[in-house]
Amino acid sequence: MAENQKFTKYERARIIGARALQIAMNAPLLIKMNKEQLEEMKYDALEIAEAELDSGILPISIKKPQPKKKEEKLKRVKETKISDEKIESQERQEEEEISKEGEIMALASPEDEAEESSGETVSSEAE
Repeated sequence: MAENQKFTKYERARIIGARALQIAMNAPLLIKMNKEQLEEMKYDALEIAEAELDSGILPISIKKPQPKKKEEKLKRVKETKISDEKIESQERQEEEEISKEGEIMALASPEDEAEESSGETVSSEAE
């Protein structure tokens, strides 16, 4: 592994796993190890692959895509100016529509609602 190239733990796991699979399928070892060292590692393909990676002998590189830089200047969107008179006229039209709908719907008063729920006529002047 090159000194300027650091692998993340995920990249290390992927590299070691791929190389261990190759070693398990009788690929030649890239690092010189004597029989004692191999016995010490118990001929474990993962440990051998990790030793190869740590020695920096594996011919492998990782491509890490970087975000593309844009050199364009941001353009400001022109805001359309609405005059105060236009806003006021729109508000008046909306208020008129709401009042017309209220007349059609015959707005209920709290007294009318009380009569419906109790079933009796409520008169505040009777008592």
